[in-house]
Amino acid sequence: MVMSKLLSLARWRDRVLLWGGAAVVGIAAVGFAELADLSQGLLRRLVTHSSLWPWLTAPLGFFCIAWLTQRFFRGAEGSGIPQTIFALRSDSGAEGLRILRPLVVVGRVALAAAGLLCGGSIGREGPTVHVGAVIVNGAWRFMQHRRTDAHRRALVLAGGAAGVAAAFNTPLAGIVFAIEELARSFEERASGTMLAAVILSGVVAIALIGDYTYFGQPSVTLTNHGLTPALIVLVLVCGLAGGAFSRLTLATVVSLPGALGRLRRERPAMFAGLCGLAVAALGAVSGGLTYGTGYAEARSVLEGHAHLPGIYAPARAAATWLSYLSGIPAGLLAPSLSVGAGLGQWLADLLGQTSAVPFAILGMCGFLAGVTQAPLTSLVIVMEMTAQHAMVLPLMITAAVATALSKLLTPPLYQSLADRYRQ
Repeated sequence: MVMSKLLSLARWRDRVLLWGGAAVVGIAAVGFAELADLSQGLLRRLVTHSSLWPWLTAPLGFFCIAWLTQRFFRGAEGSGIPQTIFALRSDSGAEGLRILRPLVVVGRVALAAAGLLCGGSIGREGPTVHVGAVIVNGAWRFMQHRRTDAHRRALVLAGGAAGVAAAFNTPLAGIVFAIEELARSFEERASGTMLAAVILSGVVAIALIGDYTYFGQPSVTLTNHGLTPALIVLVLVCGLAGGAFSRLTLATVVSLPGALGRLRRERPAMFAGLCGLAVAALGAVSGGLTYGTGYAEARSVLEGHAHLPGIYAPARAAATWLSYLSGIPAGLLAPSLSVGAGLGQWLADLLGQTSAVPFAILGMCGFLAGVTQAPLTSLVIVMEMTAQHAMVLPLMITAAVATALSKLLTPPLYQSLADRYRQ
């Protein structure tokens, strides 16, 4: 039996298709990243030439992108993570398959890059999840062994996880994201329970015998691991801010009230143009800091090369919300990390901290956990991206408490948005 499986050409063909699909996901993620960087670089050059440029490109660009999305690429709007979650559900049916069409992600990539060129606050990591899911789903169509719907959904899950890993360059985060956010295979509160148990046991051990490492102390610059009043304030602010952002996004995407709601239903492209105009205004107020993914601004804080103004975090959050609300392809992960970095830096200044970098790192984790309600994913992404493994305990505390606070304010964002695709 074992030998027949090893010699089965059909099984090896399926494995090669899966491995090839995963490789293509990596290539697509890198290509998307390069395209996004090209768009942002071109926008910066245009803004340097004339600060009035976004006032033209943002409203007109958002108008055209929203029209194209509605007309030709339905399913490409927003992040891409809710679409992938919906496609993973056993009852997604024909709508789930429609969302996974290659045409949808081709439009997503091209239009997201166009949105960045127009000044939108757009992440590419969420869209890359959708891209990965579609690529691996395409590989499944050519497989011969186990061509069941359950097997297809398992491969879609793998493709989405590969998208996160390739987009952030965080392999472990891809696995955790698949379990915690895409599959939701744990009991709803299991990850929070696990985090609480790990944190409490770690805090007690440190309280009894001090902070130590099992194999000695490597040459690593450590931060203060104590539960200080400043850290408590940071966790509370970031968790509540992330939850409030998630609630606002969900409430307005699902049901925008009043005249704006009617405008979005009846003339979605015109509504998107108004959102673009507001995004241009936020960019002008912030000195152009809210354009793009937010990666450069967050990195400048972490490397100590720049000090962002206090207005940055709320302006970036508002620009991200408007970009998403407009209906154009727009991810939330990278902008959320950038908002968290700005918020952490602002709190470090307010609370008189000697260094803003640890607070920026914890702010990234806290705000992202508040937005996504995915604590393990948030702490692993930040830990892998910043290589600050020595901060694992404060990151755990931040992610767990921020998620708990967010749950007091709003249901899970991505899961709730996925429900909108039910027919």
